[in-house]
Amino acid sequence: MRGLGVNLYPWDVAGDPDCADRIADLGADRVTLAAAYHTVRALSPRHPTRKVVTATHSAVYYHPDSAHWEDSLLRPAEAAWAPGSFTAGAKALQSAGLKVYAWTILAHNQRLGTMHHEHAVVNAFGDPYAWALCINSPEVRTYSALLASEVAGQPHIDGIELESCGWYGYDHLHAHDKTGGMAFDSATKFLLNLCFCAACTASYADAGLDGLRDVVRAALAPVFLGVAETATLPADLLEAVSILRVKLASTYQAEVIAAVRATRADLPILLHTSPDALAAGANPGAVPDGTFGAVLQCGGVRSDAALVALHAYADALAKAGTPQPLAATLNIVGGMGCDSAGIVDWAEQVRAAGADELRLYHAGIASASDLTAIKALSQL
Repeated sequence: MRGLGVNLYPWDVAGDPDCADRIADLGADRVTLAAAYHTVRALSPRHPTRKVVTATHSAVYYHPDSAHWEDSLLRPAEAAWAPGSFTAGAKALQSAGLKVYAWTILAHNQRLGTMHHEHAVVNAFGDPYAWALCINSPEVRTYSALLASEVAGQPHIDGIELESCGWYGYDHLHAHDKTGGMAFDSATKFLLNLCFCAACTASYADAGLDGLRDVVRAALAPVFLGVAETATLPADLLEAVSILRVKLASTYQAEVIAAVRATRADLPILLHTSPDALAAGANPGAVPDGTFGAVLQCGGVRSDAALVALHAYADALAKAGTPQPLAATLNIVGGMGCDSAGIVDWAEQVRAAGADELRLYHAGIASASDLTAIKALSQL
């Protein structure tokens, strides 16, 4: 199947002489391979020498050029547990006839947010979100553009996929997470996602939104006290804040994309995103403008909401003018909730809804039976 890709971690490939051919034999024609990734603990069940990899902090899996970063406060760390594995893995995958898309995490970086908390998202109560770099911070914008450009310049890649390329915020799975005691609705989470770092506070003032922090605190207080189920802003203020959020995200995304284009003008760029322009997280909102393609998360079971989202984003990409690819990520891991029996039918529906390509998450951590499902998908 054309446009059938699988996700892999670089340590799945490097050191396993059979991995590249095994992926090619599944019928995939491309791999989304992590070049810059966040903290994770992951299985690698088919690797001949390692089975569980613990990545202790956000890192890059190629050898960064120190000269490239000498003027940047925020700098990536090379992964000590798998140094150079992206470069080795990408070369092996291309040698097997597979395209390689460099999977690059931008605003989600626990290490940098901890080291430089002044450049992390800060909520209305002054609580820093160390896992979430604030994309309105000039230093974060510089870091993200430099990271994207450095990844784009790596050998043996055919495209780049940018995750967390936009606002990151409250929703974040953390080690031993203990935030599930209160189920916040989307309106409340929007307020919890609003950043009040120095850069954002200045942006609010420039937009005539002085006093926003106090309004947000007052709106959230009844929810925390249990006397209200939702928190929101007055309609006119909500509209103004929303417009500013989208504007700041679009500026950030344009700078990152321009940095990639300056390095490799012809490199395909896809953003992991959502049809909701205000979405925050790993797949933040990004308004199509003809400069990038998109990857939408569609899960491992049939979902009407996912089909609606695909239709909406396909239409938006078409209206943006310059043709750009639309990929759908399907969860193919049974242990993570995939409906293995229905995955082929779900893939057909996703394709019909407008997806040009598929991304199958995740061939590195999948079981043997999960990989069998990938072979079935390759026959579509």
